[in-house]
Amino acid sequence: MRIWLNKYFGFSKGEFNGLVFLIVIIIVLKSFPLIYNYYKPVEKDNANLLASIQKLTIADEQSYNYTRDRIENSSPKSAPKLFKFDPNTIDLEGWQTLGLSPKQAQSIVNYTKKGGKFFKAEDLQKMYTISPEMYKKLLPYVEIDNQNSTFPKKDFPYDKEEYVKKALVVVDVNRADSAQLDEIKGIGPSFALRILKYRERLGGFHKKEQLMEVYGLDSLKYAEIKDQISINSAVIRTVNINVADFNTLKSSPYLSYKQINAIIQFRKQHGNYNDANDLKKVLILSPQIIEKIAPYLTY
Repeated sequence: MRIWLNKYFGFSKGEFNGLVFLIVIIIVLKSFPLIYNYYKPVEKDNANLLASIQKLTIADEQSYNYTRDRIENSSPKSAPKLFKFDPNTIDLEGWQTLGLSPKQAQSIVNYTKKGGKFFKAEDLQKMYTISPEMYKKLLPYVEIDNQNSTFPKKDFPYDKEEYVKKALVVVDVNRADSAQLDEIKGIGPSFALRILKYRERLGGFHKKEQLMEVYGLDSLKYAEIKDQISINSAVIRTVNINVADFNTLKSSPYLSYKQINAIIQFRKQHGNYNDANDLKKVLILSPQIIEKIAPYLTY
């Protein structure tokens, strides 16, 4: 190495030795922290350190609570004086005179200001700021005005109209208008309009029980009105099944669009219907449907 340095840099023997010595010193200085940390003895934590910290924390909390309580209760507190009082009207100072702290007294005053009311002495128990011991002390001194009185009934002026019961009448639902239907006991304007709309769609009622098909008119309502109605089947609107088209038949509440098409297609393929028995040949029509539509058809 010395020869290589002499060749390129012209180092003498003394300079070379100085350079080597300098490099050794640098290496020693760089290695010292690593060697020191490696051989440095590990310090063990004090076993009682955690307990000491906990004791210190508890002591700090106690000191904080003591300071807080001393500040909150710093105002001079005179000996409580018991006297007759109404919890609905007593003020903040009065509660404190009875022995409550300012914070407790303020809580109760806020309750009454927001509409809270004590109706009897025992209602004091529902205030969480009043301890059971304090409640026992205060109970004999509670006097609530009008404690046993009830709220007076106010007579509001109004026009009294006697309820006029509807006289029982018998109305032909196939001929009646909405005013006549409204005369039926149990049928109001709303039901009257529904009956008229369903009657128009149906072509008229051929039996009383069909009224239960009107929306909202259940069996109980039907039982109430059935003796007040009559049916004149002579005014039922009928349809000739052999000439009726799709638009004519679709107004029936008993037939679906698919059933109407089946009736028309069968007629085109097999000729006119002679009676209701021919309708039974249309497979899509059940006996119940045929029974319902039969009063509305002619052949």
